[in-house]
Amino acid sequence: MKDLLDAVQTSLDAVRHASGDREVLGLAPGDLVAVGDALGRLKRAVDAALVPVAAEIARQSRPELGSDSLAKRQGFPSAGRMISTTTGTSVGEAIRLVAVGEATAPRTSLSGEERPAKHPHVAAAVRAGAIGTLAASAIITMLDRVAVRSDAEAREAMEARLVEAAPGLTPDRLRVLICRGEALLDPDGVQPREDELRADRQLSIRQERSGAIAISGRFDPETGAPIVAAVEGIMTGMLRRREDGTSVADADDRSVAQMRADALSELCRHGLGCQSVPTAPSTTVVVRMNLADLEDGTGYGTIDGIAQPVSVSTVRRMAADAQIIPCVLGGESEILDWGRAKRLFTPAQKLALTERDGGCACCGLPPALTVGHHLLWWKRDAGPTDLNNGILLCTNCHHRIHDDGWDIRIENPRAKVDRSHTGSRPLHTRARVWFIPPAWLDPSRTPRLGGKARYDLTA
Repeated sequence: MKDLLDAVQTSLDAVRHASGDREVLGLAPGDLVAVGDALGRLKRAVDAALVPVAAEIARQSRPELGSDSLAKRQGFPSAGRMISTTTGTSVGEAIRLVAVGEATAPRTSLSGEERPAKHPHVAAAVRAGAIGTLAASAIITMLDRVAVRSDAEAREAMEARLVEAAPGLTPDRLRVLICRGEALLDPDGVQPREDELRADRQLSIRQERSGAIAISGRFDPETGAPIVAAVEGIMTGMLRRREDGTSVADADDRSVAQMRADALSELCRHGLGCQSVPTAPSTTVVVRMNLADLEDGTGYGTIDGIAQPVSVSTVRRMAADAQIIPCVLGGESEILDWGRAKRLFTPAQKLALTERDGGCACCGLPPALTVGHHLLWWKRDAGPTDLNNGILLCTNCHHRIHDDGWDIRIENPRAKVDRSHTGSRPLHTRARVWFIPPAWLDPSRTPRLGGKARYDLTA
């Protein structure tokens, strides 16, 4: 016990010595990123050491122990409250530490034989500091939820894939991957989950005493997809006009939430009789489905910009809507190269880029929030407006690429469908998009993977 406490104290002293009173203000960007990464690794290492301790505190504080519970003997009503107070975190975070600790601890059988952890890949990643407790908890929760409806080998393979993909992903992007992973493990569960979401859809409107009109809603993927596409599409138009300097430009001090409110108002005003909307969205709803699954009536589909997968019946129903474009993976592609005849990418080209990049190839934002970006600049470098020279980027990433001096390299930009094999489904050769940081940010200029290969389990 003393050795353990001494080791913790030594590590704590080292951290304090490393931080001390050192001034971080004015650090060079590369140095600041390196320090942030190092401290991130340190925090994950601390969390990795804390999760088994949290799990043991919870074990010794089981409700059946009554007054002999460790937490109660220390004056706390529960293990979560004790861990929260000790670590300075929320009770929710403490409960998450316990759950991760229990799921990643080695187990002992009734015969006394030691068995691996319930989720060995998550356990290894947490111990190595590759993922934090937030990502570990999200993966574990999904795997446990589908445990009775999925194959053990498939779950372990999915666990390994999610753990490999998780480092560096934002919580939102990881949530999308986990939703897709759940649909792959439990395709029969897609329809029931979808039915629950549809039954729970609602929109409430009330006028507050202040005079404000409060609107809140909850929608299933099918009902919500057109709303998301329309509002986010108008927002993208607002941001693009700011970039081009043709409208509000730098005078626009609206927040993103305010832009969404204005976009919704414009849509409703148009519905009341306006002949045109200046900020009309340049986007649509795209539903994607594997051809074999569509024909067999199995599997699931996805909607651009929506995390929750949808059932085959929903894909078929949405595909009948003239305002929605179905994308059947494995189908024949039209010729999309338009040369330099137009500066902006056509809707058909953007659909092809969306299929290749999956949204913003840099940060993973949904396609509705992206525009086509020329690798070779259209005006300065006479770059053509075609797929070899195109990539989808959101406005922020577009600015960052241009302003900060990033390079982009695309392997196999014109991905094709291979039908020469004898399998039941076509094989896709995915493009791989690499973002190469400028030397002032990363002296080694190590390429960073983007696009579908980074943000999609099926890539």
